[in-house]
Amino acid sequence: MADFPQPDITDTNRPFWEGLDAGRLLFQQCDQGHRWLPARDFCPDCLSSTFEFVPASGLARVLSWVVYRTAFNDAFKDRLPYNVALVELEEGPRMMTNVLCAPDALAADLPVELVIQKEDTCSVARFQPAGRKAEA
Repeated sequence: MADFPQPDITDTNRPFWEGLDAGRLLFQQCDQGHRWLPARDFCPDCLSSTFEFVPASGLARVLSWVVYRTAFNDAFKDRLPYNVALVELEEGPRMMTNVLCAPDALAADLPVELVIQKEDTCSVARFQPAGRKAEA
């Protein structure tokens, strides 16, 4: 199997990736209370450059998803079918991720909870249906 694609870790997003390595999902929050993902050097709402990384509860809901039945990268060919989902964290930020369940178990507003998994040298945030063990 091909190597799993690794993120481009920068000074801006390093706290996010280090948080995952430490077992926490972090998002940014500015001094005006706006919250966002992915990491940026300024708030996308008010452009403030005064912010902190805040731990998420790990709870979210599925907003949308697509199920891939063709691998467009060799690293994913043994994972077919797999999904890419947009989830909204309980705190408000949205992120792209995978939901660890069968494709037919995905539904709009499905409550999900954080699962941090290691891919090569990188920890990644994935989700599973709330209250259930991961299926994939």
